[in-house]
Amino acid sequence: MTRLVRVELLRLRLRRAVLLLLVLAVVIPAVIFAARVWDTRTVDDADVLADNYYAVDDCLQHPRRYGLERDAPDLQVVCEEMVVRDYSLRQPLSLASERGGSGLGVVAVLVAILFLLGTTFVGHDWNSGSMSNQLLFEPRRGRIWAAKATAVGLVSFVVAAVVSLAYWLGLYAVMGLRDLAVADGALLDSLAYGVRGAAFATAAALGGLALTMLFRSTVATIGVLFVVSVAGGLFIGVLGVGERWQPPKNVSAIVKNGTEYWVTVPQSCYQRRQPQPVEEGSSCDDTRDLTLLQGSLYYGLPLLGAGAASVLSFRRRDV
Repeated sequence: MTRLVRVELLRLRLRRAVLLLLVLAVVIPAVIFAARVWDTRTVDDADVLADNYYAVDDCLQHPRRYGLERDAPDLQVVCEEMVVRDYSLRQPLSLASERGGSGLGVVAVLVAILFLLGTTFVGHDWNSGSMSNQLLFEPRRGRIWAAKATAVGLVSFVVAAVVSLAYWLGLYAVMGLRDLAVADGALLDSLAYGVRGAAFATAAALGGLALTMLFRSTVATIGVLFVVSVAGGLFIGVLGVGERWQPPKNVSAIVKNGTEYWVTVPQSCYQRRQPQPVEEGSSCDDTRDLTLLQGSLYYGLPLLGAGAASVLSFRRRDV
C-alpha cells in the first residue's frame, strides 16, 4: 500500500494542472493577506487626504454644503481638517475580526481549489484511459482507490495547513510590528481556526475525488456540483428553511468551532406588557447554538455517502 501511495504522490507532482492549482492555493491567499495588510495600515493625515482628494475639492468648490462661507479664511485648511475628521475610519488589524472576515475567504479559496485538485487528478486517469493500465499492475481496485484518496488527502492537508497557518502567523507578525495589542489566546484560536479550515478543505478535495471516481469525468462532477448548488439554494429558499440548514452557516460552525443562528420565535414573545429577560434556550430565545459536531455531520454524512458509492461503483463497474 505504501508503494501505491508513493506512486500516486509522484503522479500528483508530475501533473501540470495539479501544480498550477497548488500555486494558486498559495498565491490567492497571499494576495488576500497583502490586501488586508494594506487596508488596515496605520492612518495618517496625508494618506486620508490622498485617498479622498475629491472630497477636499468638493468642499472648496461648494463650501456652503459643508456649512462654510466661500470667503472664509483658511478655507483650504478647514476643508482638509473636515475630510481628515470624517474619513479617518480605517479599522486597525485584529485577529478576532479577521476570523469572521478574510479568514473565511481564505478557507473558501482553499476549498474551491483543492476540490478542483481532487477532481482533476483522477479525472485525467479516466479521460486518458490510464486507469486500465493502472489496474493491470494492481488489480485490487479498493487499494487503487485508497491510494489515490490518501495521496490527495495528504497533499491537500499539508498545503492547506501550511497556507492557513502562514496566513495567521503573518497577521500576528504584522500586528506586532504595528504595536497592536493581541488578546490573550487570540493567536491560538486563529491557528486552530486555520487547522479546522485546512481539514474542511481536505474533505472538499476528497469529495471531488470520490465524485469523479463515481462519475468518471471531471466535467460531469463539476456540472453535477453546480446543479446541486443552484438547485439546492433554490430549494432551501422556496421551503424557507432556517439558518440551521444553510451551507455557509455550517461552514462557519466548523471553522469557528461553533456558531449561532437565528430562529423565529412565537409572536407572543413580542406581546408582553412588560419586557422580561429572555432565558437562554427558551421558546423566546431567538438564537441557537450550532456546534462543530453538527456542522461536521452536515457535510460529513454526504461525503461518506459519496465515498461509499464511489468505492462500490469502482469495484463493480467495468473500466
